[in-house]
Amino acid sequence: MRKIPNNGNLKMTKVAYPMGLFVCLFIYIAYIKWHWASATQAFFSITEAAAGARRGQQAQGPLGTTAHGHKVFYGIMFDAGSTGTRVHVFQFTWQPGETPTLTHETFKALQPGLSAYADDVEKSTPGIQELLDVAKQDIPFDFWKATPLVLKATAGLRLLPGEKAQNLLQKVKEVFKASPFLVGDDCVSIMNGTDEGISAWITVNFLIGSLKTAGSSSVGMLDLGGGSTQITFLPRVQGTLQTSPPGYLTSLQIFNRTYKLYSYSYLGLGLMSARLAILGGVEGKPAEDGKELVSPCLSPSFKGEWEHAEITYRISGQKAAVNLHQLCASRVSEILQNKVHRTEEVKDVDFYAFSYYYDLAANVGFIDAEKGGSLVVGDFEIAAKYVCRTVENQPQSNPFMCMDLTYISLLLQNFGFPENKVLKLTRKIDSVETSWALGAIFHYIDSLNRQKSWAT
Repeated sequence: MRKIPNNGNLKMTKVAYPMGLFVCLFIYIAYIKWHWASATQAFFSITEAAAGARRGQQAQGPLGTTAHGHKVFYGIMFDAGSTGTRVHVFQFTWQPGETPTLTHETFKALQPGLSAYADDVEKSTPGIQELLDVAKQDIPFDFWKATPLVLKATAGLRLLPGEKAQNLLQKVKEVFKASPFLVGDDCVSIMNGTDEGISAWITVNFLIGSLKTAGSSSVGMLDLGGGSTQITFLPRVQGTLQTSPPGYLTSLQIFNRTYKLYSYSYLGLGLMSARLAILGGVEGKPAEDGKELVSPCLSPSFKGEWEHAEITYRISGQKAAVNLHQLCASRVSEILQNKVHRTEEVKDVDFYAFSYYYDLAANVGFIDAEKGGSLVVGDFEIAAKYVCRTVENQPQSNPFMCMDLTYISLLLQNFGFPENKVLKLTRKIDSVETSWALGAIFHYIDSLNRQKSWAT
């Protein structure tokens, strides 16, 4: 007998299947919502602990967002200079539409510079690793992957043969790639000298608050390193923009504003490189046949050795030198001839001066060695004349003092600074180092944010 289908059961099946699917879907959605809420809560809790239990803080890309809308982020900048390598670890808070605020900086330096390892790059690793450990100790664990890590090398590596410099940079990049921080393809590079000046300009003007509002009066920046010297300022006179040589003007985009800066780096006119040129030596080469380098800028009775860029030179003063300062000034003028562009506007711009400007001024007592101070450009010439005149009777701990002061005095005059021009000399503003590193990490992070905006 043929079995007749039960139409009632068939109808129930047609209804039951959709109902079952709906119930399953409802349960699944409820689970997902519960899981997302739990994960988000856990994420917030971890980030709060990492950032010091800031309520409602959320790590988001390179930024942590507080409940008040302020974002917390970090940046690590390695400054690979000619005489040492330094790490700067910066912590910032930022509210959209405003200029970031620097809330903390950690700084540590090691000697010698990276260039000292040009012939054995493996020896550079322990020092780099030691400085990376400083960053790890300073930055909360949950921010590591979102914190940009960058190394910028300056004149020390710019003066090395290309292959040696690249080998050093490649080794550093390998160490960086193995770290837990945010490392891009451009994380390690030799810094363009002009970028060094621009970054220092950003640092100073950020710290004095002139970048917070459009149209604020800015200050200029003078930096005298070992291998190069930089001058950077924001021109207000049309004549400066019209008469500046090619390569001296550059556009800077930062904090949603664009600045047209006068900025130039003179490679080979840093204090140590200038010493070598004044002595008659050639960068990167020992003296021919080991001969003694004789200079009118040294005491006539002086004989000794001087090491520069891993090369030792025999040096001595010029015999029967009568007016040491006059002879030295003549020699320095030869070195500077046609090397420096002069611009009239510098006399009307407030300038800060750093590095060896600061050190020499402190050495002769013009400024406090810790607090800094101000002087006029002519003070360097006064000090140079005095030291050069008394160097025989009052030997200096630094035999180059007459040479260095004479060089700085004439360099500033060649830039166009009058004798009565006031310069401010400082190492810190509001307890923050006035190095280019802060400006450089700002510029780097700002460019990352712009790339992110373009991508989205």
